[in-house]
Amino acid sequence: MKARALVAWNIRRIRVDRGIPQEQLAYDAGIDRSYMSGLERKLKNPTIDLLDRLADTLGVQLNELFLPLPKGATIHKTLPKGRKSTRLDRKKK
Repeated sequence: MKARALVAWNIRRIRVDRGIPQEQLAYDAGIDRSYMSGLERKLKNPTIDLLDRLADTLGVQLNELFLPLPKGATIHKTLPKGRKSTRLDRKKK
């Protein structure tokens, strides 16, 4: 597995296990939520400084972001969305 995918999987795993919304992690780490989303979707290539901040924000050692996937590991489900309903959803009501 490529390093970017490994880091993305571990960030998401730790965040979801702790029940931290993506937006909250991004805010606490001082980055934009859309950038955080890109990290978890393997679209962004984070700097070592950013990885250090994310690890610190998550309360883990930096090396935990590089742990290999256990055999049979699956992608964590997302947390329930907290966004407002879309305009189409509101019209149906």
